[in-house]
Amino acid sequence: MAEHLISPEALHRWVVGLFRAAGSSEREATLTADHLVGANLAGHDSHGVGMAPRYVRSLLEGELQLNRSVEIAHDAGSLVAVDGRHGMGQSVTHQAMEIAIGRARRDGVCVMGLRNSHHLGRVGHWAEQAIAAGLASIHFTNVVAQAVVAPYGGAKPRLSTNPFTVGIPREGADPIVLDFATSAIAHGKARVAYNKKVQVPPGNLIDAGGRPTQDPAVLFEPPAGPHGALLTFAQHKGYALSLVCDLLGGALTGGGTAHPANQPVRWGVWNNMLAIVFDPKRLGHGEAFEREARTFVAWVQSAPLSGDVDRIMVPGDPERRSRQARAQALPIDAGTMSQLDEAAALVGERFGASPGPCSALARAG
Repeated sequence: MAEHLISPEALHRWVVGLFRAAGSSEREATLTADHLVGANLAGHDSHGVGMAPRYVRSLLEGELQLNRSVEIAHDAGSLVAVDGRHGMGQSVTHQAMEIAIGRARRDGVCVMGLRNSHHLGRVGHWAEQAIAAGLASIHFTNVVAQAVVAPYGGAKPRLSTNPFTVGIPREGADPIVLDFATSAIAHGKARVAYNKKVQVPPGNLIDAGGRPTQDPAVLFEPPAGPHGALLTFAQHKGYALSLVCDLLGGALTGGGTAHPANQPVRWGVWNNMLAIVFDPKRLGHGEAFEREARTFVAWVQSAPLSGDVDRIMVPGDPERRSRQARAQALPIDAGTMSQLDEAAALVGERFGASPGPCSALARAG
């Protein structure tokens, strides 16, 4: 399927215009555009502007709430629970991380539970927010929406993609940013493949009968189901980590887990996150850590290449490479482009203003 190219700056202006027309403040619309376009730049189209149409439909259904300020639900100093009040995830999570960063700077560490955020996007973005403040962070995130991931050994979905994330700042060197879904691939990557009408690699999907398949349509067709499921990465290991993300990210924060009673919405995606944010220098071994980290990473990367890759990378390198490659133009597949145009039209119909079709910004790729 044909792809179109749009400059990151033009796409950012379009996303800001879309959510400003829908009623977001300038600040909220900008944070949302920063995040979505940033995900595309980082190579994670699954969490990029392709999510905007779902946000629009969630808003129109009364699920997503705009311009929310977070509320502190429980305050025990360095342990704090924050309620996102079903607000735009890119805004309320930014606010929650600001609270966690402030407490970690004051106390050395903050354990922050965020609940009831609308889709908070690429979790690595929030690790990068902590890194920019010189802090390390660990994130357990769960997804409360229709279950799309089968437990290890199961033939029906019971879990969600539940990402696990770690951010580690390094002085004079690129940070380490580990960020992955506990499913074999993210649900959004299956959506991108479905929009492109291409198959996914083997070992990622089962159909509604529990049989292996490479066709992403099993997750989306027929609309009313029954649907297939994503598999977890590394079999039982990914399943176990996904379960932990639901328990720590969802149950512990008070935001709920991905069982049917917590899934009343049609388009909304609720996220909950437990974030441990801390100042690595406050452990008393800052210089030794930096020295040992440099030595260890250099040792790991000194291994002879097997021939499958051009260099040994560390977590965060693929995103840095993608940002460089995509700095001038972002590829948008035709299926996603059609959905973006439809979202703009829906906003125009409901709110009387629209940034116009996204496709008007594109050139053929």
